[in-house]
Amino acid sequence: MTVVDFYHSASDRLAVVAQLVADEAQARTPIRVLTPDAATTDRLDHLLWTARATGFFPHCRMDSALAPATPVWIDHRLDHAGPAVVLVNLCDEPPPFFSRFERLVEVVTTADADVLAGRQRFRYYRERGYELRTHDVRTWT
Repeated sequence: MTVVDFYHSASDRLAVVAQLVADEAQARTPIRVLTPDAATTDRLDHLLWTARATGFFPHCRMDSALAPATPVWIDHRLDHAGPAVVLVNLCDEPPPFFSRFERLVEVVTTADADVLAGRQRFRYYRERGYELRTHDVRTWT
């Protein structure tokens, strides 16, 4: 069954996602990031190209010809046909395909609307019996 990790109290959601992607990519874990829209996909794509001066993490969109050979996929499409190891959800609702993944990551900022949506997703997963873990990003060093 999918394990759900909530990373809360983030001041910059995409920066936290970029760090999580970097960590997973170093471990060579296939990771999918589901964004809410094309603009967020573009912003995260740009961030992953520029976030670290000492490293780059190969990533692409779901429809890229390079997708089968790329460990990190970023897209707003609500389907997924690739490896199902880690899914990062940036949408307000649980993704329809999340239970295919070994691990689901939810990142919640301190904004009131995001906290409320995060609590609703937490409740949704809890009511369905998923293992939930929480992580306060303010404690990261």
